[in-house]
Amino acid sequence: MFSPIFALFIAALAATRVDAHGYVQEVVIGDTHYTGYLPYQDPYYPVPPERIIRPIPSNGPVTDLSLIDVQCNGYTDGGVIGSKPAPLFAPVAAGQDIKLNWTTWPDSHVGPMITYLARAPTDITQWMPGDAAVWFKVAESGKTADGKWAATDLLTAADSIYTFTIPPKLKAGQYIIRHEIIALHGAFEYPGAQDYPSCIQIEVSGSGNAFPTDGLVSFPGAYTEDTPGIVFDVYDDPSLPYPIPGPAVWTGGN
Repeated sequence: MFSPIFALFIAALAATRVDAHGYVQEVVIGDTHYTGYLPYQDPYYPVPPERIIRPIPSNGPVTDLSLIDVQCNGYTDGGVIGSKPAPLFAPVAAGQDIKLNWTTWPDSHVGPMITYLARAPTDITQWMPGDAAVWFKVAESGKTADGKWAATDLLTAADSIYTFTIPPKLKAGQYIIRHEIIALHGAFEYPGAQDYPSCIQIEVSGSGNAFPTDGLVSFPGAYTEDTPGIVFDVYDDPSLPYPIPGPAVWTGGN
């Protein structure tokens, strides 16, 4: 339990950053709700709560896409080099929906929402992907034909809940979900795009045996300043379509 003074301290920390950015604060799988990693609370508990989301240092962005921070978050410039495994993972069936509840997102931070998976070859609570090309894209949403952005218009319309489906024929095993918003309000040059990645640990069950044999990417590595969609002026011509960064969505598990 928090002491009253400790509770006020945490509230003050959160209040200093309410004007900035965001992160996944809850994961819902079926009837089970998993609290996300809370960067302004979890580190200050005498015994930190166990989560299925890998730790993040704050609600701020990653802008240097060459850093390990772009994989599962981090703040290398502040001494937090990347993230680390979480102690728990959530069971999920192939074909099941996963709902990711974001904190309130600024309406100025337009951009895409992109989701990858990586299959852990060993215990996911110990595994670090490093710079290996192990990630494949399973979902993406960018800008609609009528100009609505995934991270603002569509997310707000869905009450800050982003939903995607685990491919129904996906091979069983432990996976990291790498889910991100890329905010583009400053992306008219590089560095400028703001990446907000979260990594969630799951164990997929099912009888499928589908798994991609190509199109795997690494983080860092998948995005550079030359990747379409990383440098993009959202103000120049609002009618322009937006090229979502990264590989094509893998459909082999559908």
